Amino acid sequence: MAKDFDPRRLDVRRFADEGGELSSEHRLAGYPRLLAETDGGARERTVHWSARGELLNPNHVHPEIWLHLQAEAELPLVCQRCLQPVDVPLTVDRDFRFVPDEATAAAEDDEAEEDLLALSHNFDLLELVEDELLMEVPLAPRHDVCPEAVKMSAEDPDFAAAGGGRENPFAVPGRLKTGK
Repeated sequence: MAKDFDPRRLDVRRFADEGGELSSEHRLAGYPRLLAETDGGARERTVHWSARGELLNPNHVHPEIWLHLQAEAELPLVCQRCLQPVDVPLTVDRDFRFVPDEATAAAEDDEAEEDLLALSHNFDLLELVEDELLMEVPLAPRHDVCPEAVKMSAEDPDFAAAGGGRENPFAVPGRLKTGK
């Protein structure tokens, strides 16, 4: 059944109606915005994802169309504490309810606990996977414990040796005041 559905042009209603399931593993190179978060050397790493459609209340005038998405990847980022590479695991487990159009999604968004998306016959599921993983990227990635001790001072011995260690200019008025 999965071969009947194209994740780049997914008919979401049919996918939910048939209880469709898709899953795949793609190289990170296929997700350019996610790859841009790394140093570019992670092209061969993989993104794993799976999606399942569900139709609730199928005999109702407005049945509920759901997409259940799970995705995971591990990105090589830069630790913001020690500036060394750190592998950051990203995990997504989200449920989306599809509504007839953008206006309905906007109107119901404040009241709904779930994420709402506009129904489409050509929905790009891989773009949704990338969007959701991007939202999981931490603003300041860092190790739990850095592999090297983090230097906490900005002292530069070369700067001091080159005359950068001059006397504090505010010390001169202080000496004038005390007469020393």
